[in-house]
Amino acid sequence: MANMNIFNGSAFSTTSLSGAVDKMDYVPSLLGSLNLFEAMPVRTHDLWVDRRDGETVLIPTSPMGAPPAELVKDTRTAVPLRTTRLVKGFTLYATEVQGIRAFGSESESMQVQAEYLRRMQRIRQDMELTHEHHRLGALQGKLLDSDGTTVIYNYFTEFGETEATAISFALATATTDVRGKCAEVIRAMTRAARGAMTPGTTVHALAGDEFYDALISHPNVEKAYLNWNAASDLTQNKAFGAFTFGGITWHNYRGTDDNSTVAVPTDEAKFFPVGATGIFKKAMGPLESIEYANTAGRDTYAMNIRDMDRNFWTRGEVYSYPLYFCQRPEVLRKATA
Repeated sequence: MANMNIFNGSAFSTTSLSGAVDKMDYVPSLLGSLNLFEAMPVRTHDLWVDRRDGETVLIPTSPMGAPPAELVKDTRTAVPLRTTRLVKGFTLYATEVQGIRAFGSESESMQVQAEYLRRMQRIRQDMELTHEHHRLGALQGKLLDSDGTTVIYNYFTEFGETEATAISFALATATTDVRGKCAEVIRAMTRAARGAMTPGTTVHALAGDEFYDALISHPNVEKAYLNWNAASDLTQNKAFGAFTFGGITWHNYRGTDDNSTVAVPTDEAKFFPVGATGIFKKAMGPLESIEYANTAGRDTYAMNIRDMDRNFWTRGEVYSYPLYFCQRPEVLRKATA
């Protein structure tokens, strides 16, 4: 009969468990797959973001012998931020372990480890969903807690920027110049980026269901596709799909099944650059234990905690200290259908 002694093995050390958790399947997540956020492992949970505003101006003409125009020094500010703390755990009791008996070719240890890692997998899925929630918040300029209303950081406020007014795409009007609306978005983002968007940068949009359906069925969008080989693509079921129009890659964002916990409002679209310089960052803090103090942070940490007094239970916990942030929120744009 299996017992709690198997948790004394090296397979349940913090290092081994963290590696095992990292190898588990992630919850499907669009923003995670885009590699949008540049990883920044940090050795503390506090960080400063330097902002330098060097404006490019025209040099006036002047008569011979006149003093030169003086260069105005850059305005530099440092914005303090702090990583978030995400933790979840479970307790596996000795009575549950004792109920596992060997069968087939599996050993008792293998069965107990499989049950332990199954629970770890559930937590890891919750953790990845939370990371996607934080990515989505940073992409919109407002990092929200799990309740969807508590603001952890408003990056427009933190970085002293004003959030742009939503652009109406007027998709209910058959004569709307949708391509012109796309150009308006791209120009506004490029000018606000002030050089951060390079020729290799692409503009993407996360669209809610109503917005996306109205977009692909709009007469001017259908007309644009009429003579293309890809025209048949729009006649197929494009739910949760993606296509490019007007220089923007449009994604029908699939969030959680309730379409509210992690989701884009159904009649809105959120625009963001992919491949731009220094827009999105992800800081990762270290585990709050002595052995990891002052070490570079990693994505997640998994721990096993034993009941050393009675040996009644063992506890698995997963920790993560991310901060997803947009340090150039003035680039972000949104639209309504």
